[in-house]
Amino acid sequence: MPVDTLRGGISPQIEHRLFSHISMNWRVRPLESHEVVVQLIAATTTRTGLSVSAQLDERAYPKGVTVSDDELAAVQLDGDPFHPDWNYTLHPE
Repeated sequence: MPVDTLRGGISPQIEHRLFSHISMNWRVRPLESHEVVVQLIAATTTRTGLSVSAQLDERAYPKGVTVSDDELAAVQLDGDPFHPDWNYTLHPE
């Protein structure tokens, strides 16, 4: 998972449960566009009633932005005990 994919406090267990249901939801429909993917993700629920909220972010983001070591050290990032390089929480300053 790329470092720039900051996911605020999503439990790996919840994420795992959701992705299996999301995959079942879109296996019968071709993923023709971003809109279709978002619609299929948003239509997902689990047997226990866990539901998903999703929306397409069409904003443009700059590429190739360099962050200095000092700037990165100032970020309040807490790694999860399970794969902290993939699962972490970003705290506001």
